[in-house]
Amino acid sequence: MQHPSGAPPLELATLTSKGQVTVPKAVREALGLRQGDQLSWEVENGSARVRAVAPLDLAYLQGLESSLQEWSSQADEECFGNL
Repeated sequence: MQHPSGAPPLELATLTSKGQVTVPKAVREALGLRQGDQLSWEVENGSARVRAVAPLDLAYLQGLESSLQEWSSQADEECFGNL
């Protein structure tokens, strides 16, 4: 059902007792999601944003995260924490 404003319809999902959620079919189709695809979750100000992560994006993010760890020592925090 189309929203009166012309916006895409709101899709709902239910959290199971195991903490699982089924992505609604309309959302899977709109995003081209298939079994095995990965989703990222961002939580901010009481809301969650879910995004499809392309394999290349995931590899990039993992590489970026590992390279930034060299800047997370206590000495770095003491030197640069007030910037």
